[in-house]
Amino acid sequence: MDIVDEVKERLDIVEVVSSYLPLQKAGRNFKALCPFHTEKTPSFYVFPDSQRWHCFGACGEGGDVFSFVMRMEGWDFRTALEELAKRAGVELRPRAPEQIEREQEIQRLRDALAQAAAYFHRLLLHAPEAQAAREYVARRGLSSETAERFQLGYSLPRWEGLRDHLVEQGFTLDELEEAGLLIRREDGTTYDRFRGRLVIPIRDARGRVVGFGARTLEPDGVPKYINSPKTPLFDKSRLLFGLDLARQAIREEDRVVIVEGYMDVMRAHQEGFRNVVAQMGTALTEAQVRLLQRYTRRFVLALDPDAAGLQATLRGLEVARESLEREAEPVFDPRGLVGFEGRLGAEIRILSLPAGQDPDDLIGSDPQRWLALVEGALPVVEFVFQQLLAQADLEDAKERARIVDRMLPLLRDVRDPVEREVYAQKIARALEVDERTVLSRLHRSERDAVRIRRQPVEEPVAVRRPTSADLEGYCLAVLIRRPWLLARVNEVLVGMDLQPLQAQDFSDPIYRAVFEGWETVLAEPQPSADRLREVVPEPAGEWLGEVLSESEDLSDEQWIREGVKAALRLRQRNLKRIEADLRALTREAQEEGRPEAAEYGQACLDYARAILRIQQALARPWGEVPSPSG
Repeated sequence: MDIVDEVKERLDIVEVVSSYLPLQKAGRNFKALCPFHTEKTPSFYVFPDSQRWHCFGACGEGGDVFSFVMRMEGWDFRTALEELAKRAGVELRPRAPEQIEREQEIQRLRDALAQAAAYFHRLLLHAPEAQAAREYVARRGLSSETAERFQLGYSLPRWEGLRDHLVEQGFTLDELEEAGLLIRREDGTTYDRFRGRLVIPIRDARGRVVGFGARTLEPDGVPKYINSPKTPLFDKSRLLFGLDLARQAIREEDRVVIVEGYMDVMRAHQEGFRNVVAQMGTALTEAQVRLLQRYTRRFVLALDPDAAGLQATLRGLEVARESLEREAEPVFDPRGLVGFEGRLGAEIRILSLPAGQDPDDLIGSDPQRWLALVEGALPVVEFVFQQLLAQADLEDAKERARIVDRMLPLLRDVRDPVEREVYAQKIARALEVDERTVLSRLHRSERDAVRIRRQPVEEPVAVRRPTSADLEGYCLAVLIRRPWLLARVNEVLVGMDLQPLQAQDFSDPIYRAVFEGWETVLAEPQPSADRLREVVPEPAGEWLGEVLSESEDLSDEQWIREGVKAALRLRQRNLKRIEADLRALTREAQEEGRPEAAEYGQACLDYARAILRIQQALARPWGEVPSPSG
């Protein structure tokens, strides 16, 4: 028994879940209102016999005790393991000396950043030199309580104020440089990175300081903001300002509002809108979306209508990934956002602000209008279409054709085929063109985008067949063989009207963590299995090493086929497990004469149909599939 199994063996999932929400007895099982989406009738069930939980309502999520606390708390796997092991009285295996040493080094960086934040905050409150900063905070309408909550600070206009203070506390210059607090000159001397600025601590989801943003107090000061550089703790593509204070409200409201500025977040929280966070950087990244998915799948992105990003939208929808990483101007990429929706199961809407106002201004002057704008935010596709219509001459037939051409790439990226066709029909009606013409062009563009050649291929002999005992491990072992393979497998699944592979398909918490780690690595410029070793939790390291040491000489087509078939078998097994739970609930409800028996019975039929679709896909003759380009 490994450490994860031992923790699960010692914990009762009913006891753990009931410490978060009230459970009602339902036959041999327990039910409650799902904590992960809004509902009036309980659809969240806990099964003591299997030590699992599942929501049969809107979110459809489920898993074991690990997945539950990770979802509730927003923890990563390592944190969940540590906390549940503590609760179960299980001692975790000792870490290797080099791991302990590096963890101690990282903790030193955390301590330095925490002390820097406290030092800056004291200066803002008491230093005579900080009077201009205090006046600026007041002028922006931020209360003393808000300044305290966000621990706003001030950096002295000196070259070594912070450096001297932290050196006195026992930190080395190398540590302070690695934490991003000092800059080293070519001659080896160092000086403070932040000087004479309002300093805003940036925290991770657990509330730990990982870096700073610093605003100039000079009317014409440039740059307006400077941030910490990339460090072992600070990566702006994976952080969201204010998330530590917003995550509970995001979960309760089942929605997050994403703005662009620190001040926007602080003013929103001050006025009671506590589900607001700010993206760190010039574009919403996939890593940020995945981070927020721990709390909600409903996103509202607040855009300045005059921002360069919106203009970039209307200049062209094919935005290269390199442009998303530029820091010169914000870039709003609607295809990227629609892609997030499709890959990650998110709902992303766009809030268009009144001209000349940012969220800070609007929330301060008219909070009810802000609330109305949030409620009326448009889906990405509708938002872009409205913007194109507003600037088009609809009397010009060629202009209408150009609008259709611009919208087709967005429509292709909409995952749901019904939603895709509804949008196409809306576009046709608004442009006063034949719906069949738009639908025909859409279907033709879909066929052109994904062509799968069906030619018989001999069954590969060298590949180990998936086993029921370790189907999840086998599926992962296949997927991490090639960085492009997961996207290709998901493309085939979607073509079969099935959901892409997701973390919740993996019931084992370690495998789930490996899958999430692989998705994270794939979002990087140069993904590799070696990079995966650095991000997976410690218990997965030995398994991963064994998998990567094995070699299989297969063609790209064979890898795709193995990945798809493993994913289908995995999905089939999970659906059968859920269907069995539903059948048990149905029998109990029928025996007790409860009215929900009919609803459970219908759900059983739905799952049976889904299982049948997968069985049909597995039974089909598999032809040669093209390898991805590049």
